[in-house]
Amino acid sequence: MCLAVPGRVLDIEERDGTRMATVDFGGVVKEVCLEYLPDLEVGEYAIVHVGFALQRLDEESARHTLDLFAQLGMLQEEFGDPWELAAAEAGAAVPPAYAADAAVDPAGEAQR
Repeated sequence: MCLAVPGRVLDIEERDGTRMATVDFGGVVKEVCLEYLPDLEVGEYAIVHVGFALQRLDEESARHTLDLFAQLGMLQEEFGDPWELAAAEAGAAVPPAYAADAAVDPAGEAQR
């Protein structure tokens, strides 16, 4: 499933003529293209889909949505490691490389 996820802009820079931002999605940080929202500023929130900021969002709405996604496990599904998720869904043990970072319960939810 692909989600449009709200995130907070941490910093902005231009790379090869493209305005890019580092965006925090409730603890997961990713690079995002700002070409559709060229006036977005550091500290603001935007809805991001497949690496593009699509719409500005107020902080209260963004935080509420991130909380709901976290409760439903959707942030892990969207941003989690696909190998780790597949292993958890298959009931396999977490590979040693992941064991130090997270434990996975039988339902597939990462525990931190």
